[in-house]
Amino acid sequence: MSRLAPRLATWLLATSCAFAGSAVAQPAAAPPALPAADTASLRRALDALVEPHRGVVGYTVRDIDAGWTLSRRGDEPFPTASLIKVPILVTVFDLVESGRLSLDDQLTVLPIDVVPGAGILQHLHPGITITVRDAAWLMTTISDNTATNLLLDRIVIRRVWDKMEALGLPRSKVHSKSFLRESSVAMDSSVKYGLGVTTSNEMAQLFALLANGKAVSPRADSIMLRMLAANEDRQLLQRLVGGIRAPHKTGATDDVRTECTLWFLPRRVAACVLTRENADTRWVLDSEPQLLMARMGEAIVRGLR
Repeated sequence: MSRLAPRLATWLLATSCAFAGSAVAQPAAAPPALPAADTASLRRALDALVEPHRGVVGYTVRDIDAGWTLSRRGDEPFPTASLIKVPILVTVFDLVESGRLSLDDQLTVLPIDVVPGAGILQHLHPGITITVRDAAWLMTTISDNTATNLLLDRIVIRRVWDKMEALGLPRSKVHSKSFLRESSVAMDSSVKYGLGVTTSNEMAQLFALLANGKAVSPRADSIMLRMLAANEDRQLLQRLVGGIRAPHKTGATDDVRTECTLWFLPRRVAACVLTRENADTRWVLDSEPQLLMARMGEAIVRGLR
């Protein structure tokens, strides 16, 4: 095994210990009876934010415990950007659960594997060896593109399709490896949507399955939720809210911003906002789509707390 850079080695060792000592977390019990949510006011607040936006927006808000759902363009396909890494993560843990993959399997990062964009592996020395567990952690918390591609090489893209279809999510698909369009298994859709495609209803359902321990298993889903809770990107739905446990995953390209989250409020709330064709394509904190999503996150939490 190649020697890891000291900083990364310390980080991944701590992560591995956390996984090794993880207790099985059972699906959260339904909370005590709460006053009925004012879903009409919440819908008005969200639509008031969405309607003037210069771009296309779809959203789904689902109260997992009470069973109601609000959505706008909920069944319309949108590009995922890096949000598709959640289905990839679920597929990795499904293969681990069935014994076809181990979190301790080793992955070697060769020069040919390195891609740009988010992540730290692209900056480390060639030949570094990490584990499937390390790659899953890096993909989920800092959206590492090289780690994502290493996992897709190991699990095969079509298996992500198969797993999503088995969960009743047939429109959630990864098309190719990150920054490698030539690896696409569905070129027409890849050209139209990029790395992946989904709907806000399907992604909200995937987060609800994770919350209930039904995406893979209670133990596997508990681990995945802890990884998603450590996601370092808090510039979108999380920006104006704090102090709340919120497993989440974001995605971004020039004209796309996406995020799905699971908020542990008095209610367990899965929320997914997908945007495309944004007129403001700036990569700055206060770009129009980022401010929109920050205000939508604030409206959801304020309306359901």
